[in-house]
Amino acid sequence: MPSIFISGGAAGIGRATALRFLSEGWTVGVYDVDRAALDALKEEHPEVVTGALDVTDYGQWEAALADFTEHTGGTLTVLDNNAGVLFAGDLDAIAPEQIKLQIDIDALGVTYGARAALPYLKDQPGAHLVNISSASAIYGQPGIATYSAAKFYVAGFTEALELEWEKYGIRVVAIWPLWAKTALAENDAKSTQTLGVKITPEEVADQVWNSVNPRVKVPFLPRVHYSVGTMTTVLSNSSKFAPRSVVRLINQFLSQ
Repeated sequence: MPSIFISGGAAGIGRATALRFLSEGWTVGVYDVDRAALDALKEEHPEVVTGALDVTDYGQWEAALADFTEHTGGTLTVLDNNAGVLFAGDLDAIAPEQIKLQIDIDALGVTYGARAALPYLKDQPGAHLVNISSASAIYGQPGIATYSAAKFYVAGFTEALELEWEKYGIRVVAIWPLWAKTALAENDAKSTQTLGVKITPEEVADQVWNSVNPRVKVPFLPRVHYSVGTMTTVLSNSSKFAPRSVVRLINQFLSQ
């Protein structure tokens, strides 16, 4: 039976992803720092494997993956690097501790997760590393500068590992949602007002599923990035084909 390990999966997009894969008959592991949310998920879906995980602690990654794979015969099909945190506000309005926490969870945690999962994913049929990026990595976003920069890191990290891990038979992809209806979007960032919060966690979960189970497979031209929602696709394409000065103007408008 295929299996998926989801970090930060007790609520929001992670929870929706867990239920999506569970409905397809997968063995699902959800690990998080929110023990109350984990307990609630376990009560509703006792078949989900749950456990504690602080993604900024490499030792906890090793312990959590070892715990989950005890339920899968020692194998892992997909690691979903889902855990993330966001503090909105101009850089000088955010506490240094909040800056560090965003970088530690959104960038370091993703890197730790990938490294810890590699021994389980290596040479595993259908192995995938799924990293949750963000539309804020299309162009740097004022008001969420640290979060946006961390998601740029995730995008670059994904591209690098997609090439680096090809020799292991591991496919590496990034998911790019705009603001989704989760606690992460409950902030004062200007783009939540100009663009709205329209994407559901279930839509993101569907794209995670699609990325792991692509309908069209082109071995010589693998797809790495998966946008979620029409607006994300439009913004992404405009950043590729429009002059940077135009892209800057668009993002300036969205952040005012």
